[in-house]
Amino acid sequence: MSDMQDTMLTGSEGIKKTILHGGTGDLPKFITGTKVTFHFRTQLCDDERTVIDDSKKVGTPMEIVIGNMFKLDIWETLLSSMRIGEVAEFWCDTIHTGVYPLVSKSMRRIAEGKDPVEWQVHTCGMANMFAYHSLGYDDLDELMKEPKPLYFVLELLRVQQPTEYNRESWALSDEERLKAVPVLHGQGNKLYKQGHYQEATQKYKEAIICIKNVQTKEKAWDVPWLKLEKMANTLTLNYCQCLLRMEEYYEVIEHTTDIINQHPGVAKAFYLRGKAHKEVWNEAEARQDFTKVLDLDPGMKKAVKKELAVLNMRMEEKNQEDRNKYKGMF
Repeated sequence: MSDMQDTMLTGSEGIKKTILHGGTGDLPKFITGTKVTFHFRTQLCDDERTVIDDSKKVGTPMEIVIGNMFKLDIWETLLSSMRIGEVAEFWCDTIHTGVYPLVSKSMRRIAEGKDPVEWQVHTCGMANMFAYHSLGYDDLDELMKEPKPLYFVLELLRVQQPTEYNRESWALSDEERLKAVPVLHGQGNKLYKQGHYQEATQKYKEAIICIKNVQTKEKAWDVPWLKLEKMANTLTLNYCQCLLRMEEYYEVIEHTTDIINQHPGVAKAFYLRGKAHKEVWNEAEARQDFTKVLDLDPGMKKAVKKELAVLNMRMEEKNQEDRNKYKGMF
């Protein structure tokens, strides 16, 4: 088969394909739910062919499920033109590469062991995508500001049909995702009670990801969206309770603040943020948050009173320590 014929195969404008190493067998068939495993290298079209991402460096191949809301649709097109074991280079024009920086960011976060999901759900996703804000990686910020054509070098490793593998939570249908949420929630609570906070955060996080995936299809601030938002907030607050036990106070402040900015009536968010502020000696902020809790939910009076007593005691201890420290100075 000549290169020319293969170029036609992808059938899309703005794509040029060159086979670097031929594969074997027929073209695999892609249906909804097919899992595709491949290595990829992304390069700029400059003289150095600067490498942006390389799955071999990360050490694990990429896996995507066809028909799932994976952001880089173009990869499905490219992969469907390949045979098992084939290595091919695709030049893709900017029309296909505009969202690449966003996808790359979540892949890098996963590789760094961070959460791929952005916690803030912006009321107006699209507008926000184009409003310029940093992705946290300079090279991706460059690309976001000025999209460029890219080379993708792909190596197709494996194609598994839906019957041949265990589907993970990210390959579920929306209905299945929502069914998984209470199960994960329950497992998280059980692990939390047993003192396994790290494992509990994983369960809560999986449940949140399920909800956020379904939520992206709803219109922001409509009733179904708000219902999901409420579920996600509950789980995020449980997640924050684990983080408090794990002494990740600044992360608690970040997540609770996100919720408070969107939904200023959630008493538990103020309560957990107050506790985190208390732990990092932000006395004024802690007092403010606890006062707000009492405004929103007078039923929490006892819990707040206890927190304030601890806060007073800790501030007293700290002031005493500071006094002793400075005593020798004068």
